[in-house]
Amino acid sequence: MTIDNKTVVSVTYSLSVKNENHPQEKQFEKAPKENPFVFIYGSGSLLPDFEKNLKGKRVGDPFDFQISAEKGYGIFNENYLINIPTDSFKQPDGSINLNELKIGNTLPMTDNQGNRLQGKIVEITATHVKMDFNHELAGMDLHFVGEVVNVRSASAEELDHGHVHGPCGHHH
Repeated sequence: MTIDNKTVVSVTYSLSVKNENHPQEKQFEKAPKENPFVFIYGSGSLLPDFEKNLKGKRVGDPFDFQISAEKGYGIFNENYLINIPTDSFKQPDGSINLNELKIGNTLPMTDNQGNRLQGKIVEITATHVKMDFNHELAGMDLHFVGEVVNVRSASAEELDHGHVHGPCGHHH
């Protein structure tokens, strides 16, 4: 069976990243054979170029491809660095949770429209907390190397739920 829409795909991979500030590739993530990455092909939940590079492959086929930052998680956007008043982080009792408010921590936030965002703390001053709302891989070129380990038809229930069930997938 080949990878196409409505198939459940299992792959192993190593993801390395680089950008203009770090031209040497650095391993970012790995999905080994014991814990492969499993997804429904064509569900719209993955980077389009990731899926495009896997289409038509079969079990045992290797892959090695790159995705530019523009087609991956976008270019790093300075406008996504936001200063938020320190007072916004006060608890109901007026205190600030110092275990939460640390440089490097990623916090769940909501914008003015109620959208959920993840913001990484990059600076703390007496008046504001600077948070970075760029995706952690924004501005990075992506390099995937791996192998297809399984391909099967997605069940009607998986397609209805929008995720994989069973081994390496979601369990109800």
